[in-house]
Amino acid sequence: MFDSSLFLRLSPALFVFLWSSGWIVAGYSARYSDALTFLSVRFGCAGLALAVFAVALGAPWPKTRRALFDCVVAGILLHAVYLGGVWWAVRHGLPAGVSGLIAGLQPVLTALFAPLIMRESISPIRWLGIVFGFVGVALVLEPKLVGVAPEALSAIALPVIVNIVGMFAVTFGSFWQKARIVEGDLRTVTAVQYISAFLFTLPFAFLLEPMRIEWNLTMGLVLAWSVLALSLGGIGLYLVMIRRGQVSRIATFLYLVPPAVAVEAWILFGETLSLVQLVGMAVAVLGVVLASRK
Repeated sequence: MFDSSLFLRLSPALFVFLWSSGWIVAGYSARYSDALTFLSVRFGCAGLALAVFAVALGAPWPKTRRALFDCVVAGILLHAVYLGGVWWAVRHGLPAGVSGLIAGLQPVLTALFAPLIMRESISPIRWLGIVFGFVGVALVLEPKLVGVAPEALSAIALPVIVNIVGMFAVTFGSFWQKARIVEGDLRTVTAVQYISAFLFTLPFAFLLEPMRIEWNLTMGLVLAWSVLALSLGGIGLYLVMIRRGQVSRIATFLYLVPPAVAVEAWILFGETLSLVQLVGMAVAVLGVVLASRK
């Protein structure tokens, strides 16, 4: 399946769709659960599902302590610290537009550190694409950024810091995945990562939250989509693309996530799309085209 040329060509588009749906899921889950509690359940279910699937198919597990350690570190950075930081920050007052703009820093951070860590070269054309992508994201998020006063940000300094830590975590987690987990079955590798994320996140949920979850049909559907589409599908595609390509190039596809979220919110919730946002989408797409070209 992963060797199909058609699948590889469609992977970025499918990844953007799945990844962007996480913002919609976060909005629904906030009505019925606490952030870290929900993520703990999500990580645990994803790890268990992958482990059962891997055992049933006889997939090989990491055989050395170093391989197991690398999976644990990547799982904590990519899932627990990144998602936990972002979700906790938004639930504690960080405006969604500011969080989205901080998320736009990941391709920039990746491009800055890729030459040092991975010896990846960043051409002037790709730098231009990275700049265009960030400007496009800012334009798409402009309606959510209007009215966010600087003094308001100072009042939520801790959520801002936690969100930024999450961006650094997913950036260096991606580098770790690319450099240290170069082989091994991705089914068992990802299972270990989710189990590690579950064990890391659960104590924070216990200490920081009342661990509220209201079980109903909506909550069940949200959890099912989070586990199957996001944790297994979206993250699986991300890991496959990292293994097969440069980290800096893959990261630029994240510029398409805010435009996709804006379109999904327009379809599902009737939110308006302004001319500035449409221009921002075009600029973001142009940036990704320039930054992801070989």
